[in-house]
Amino acid sequence: MSLDELLKQAVQRLQAASIDSPRVDAEVLLGHVLGRDRTWLYTWGDKQCPQGERDRFDALIAARAQGTPVAYLTGEREFWGLRLATSPDTLIPRPDTETLVEQALSRALSPQGRLLDLGTGTGAIALAFASEQPHWHVLGVDLRKEAVELATRNADALSIKNARFTQSDWFSALEAAGEADTQFDIIVSNPPYIAADDPHLSKGDVRFEPRSALVSNADGMADLLYLVTSAQHYLTASGWLLLEHGYNQAAQVREALINAGYQNVESVFDLGGHERVTLGHL
Repeated sequence: MSLDELLKQAVQRLQAASIDSPRVDAEVLLGHVLGRDRTWLYTWGDKQCPQGERDRFDALIAARAQGTPVAYLTGEREFWGLRLATSPDTLIPRPDTETLVEQALSRALSPQGRLLDLGTGTGAIALAFASEQPHWHVLGVDLRKEAVELATRNADALSIKNARFTQSDWFSALEAAGEADTQFDIIVSNPPYIAADDPHLSKGDVRFEPRSALVSNADGMADLLYLVTSAQHYLTASGWLLLEHGYNQAAQVREALINAGYQNVESVFDLGGHERVTLGHL
């Protein structure tokens, strides 16, 4: 069977399973099996697919039809131009989170500084920032040991030397982790911000991601509010706090920042036109 025929059948299976992007997903999975990019598939569509690779592809399509995220099936996802290893122990990096990276970079006005990424997961935010600011010291922390190990592997694979990762429940282990200086010029976080009863938790890729990285108490606001108050103790004078949040939480986060004494508080829109990142400085 040719690659074009194989893809056509796979797309039909994914469409029948109501997968949102059947063609792209099928191409990515076939490219993963063959070790080729999607452009190669367009050029060599009449090429025959060996039975072994076809069997592997069929298994991946079956898993995708059941809803398993492509990033977990391939074990990787691109973010900020960086190829990151992924696993079910962490959230899948999403394009909207690049808004948080952009805003952090626009506030890194000094050639050197310190950035803290809370709840780092794959290390996506920390590594994206570190790749653009090689003279900054970047620290990522996560409650999950598996996430810290994954982020560290990503840093090593990308040869990013100015970012390191350690296990911590938010700020709790900074001193224990050997941080001689626990003050940071920029603190960023994409914390859990979904309410426990949100219907989106039963849809799409989110069903397969770790619930602890998604759900927060107080209608999704508990961790955001905690970070607003606690970050003040770890920011330098005029240090910035930048928080990613849900599409309908910007007003609440702005109010919390203002009430806590932050200045120049504003929210920034993501690629979909939603207020996704709210920030302010001391």
